[in-house]
Amino acid sequence: MKLTVTTFVTLDGVYQAPGGPEEDPSGKFVHGGWSAPFDDEDFGRFMTEVFDEADAFLLGRKTYEIFASYWPLQTDPAHPIATRLNTLPKHVVTTTLAAADWQNTRLITGDPRAAIAALKEQDGRELQVHGSGVLVRWLLKEGLIDTLRLLSFPVLLGTGKRLFPTDALPTAYSLAQSRTTSTGVVLSTYERSGEPEYGDLGEE
Repeated sequence: MKLTVTTFVTLDGVYQAPGGPEEDPSGKFVHGGWSAPFDDEDFGRFMTEVFDEADAFLLGRKTYEIFASYWPLQTDPAHPIATRLNTLPKHVVTTTLAAADWQNTRLITGDPRAAIAALKEQDGRELQVHGSGVLVRWLLKEGLIDTLRLLSFPVLLGTGKRLFPTDALPTAYSLAQSRTTSTGVVLSTYERSGEPEYGDLGEE
């Protein structure tokens, strides 16, 4: 399977608490719910397309707990996102959870790199990461992401947890797709293409 990341980010790189004020108020963060005003049909259509490609999910502990408190209650069999989250395998990277009640959930408590490498060797389309900022930062550091779907929202917050770590593995990506919603969210899909190349703009 290909490891893909779909993540919400502000123009200044903040990923913290896009969905609501109580999602993650740590660090006295007061901007929770910053993505909500930009929700529209274009955005919903894109997210449905993304979940259509999933064969399994890889989640961090905090995102897992947020999802597990909501999605099992969404029981409409025609819901394109709930049906996949509720039925497909979910793998949670954690050092604190001892058990997980959401069906088809397995905890990764040992070496995450080895476990994720084994998952990527399995047959299937996408092993999808959603949210899970701490996990995404680690994946960027380890160079494990094959596809990065960056959903850039036209807002600056000034404070909050930043997505991109300063020790990320230097990696080149190619832009595979980009489109913009009616509310101005830029939906960009990047495919890993290898190592960065360098040059000198001063040379003729």
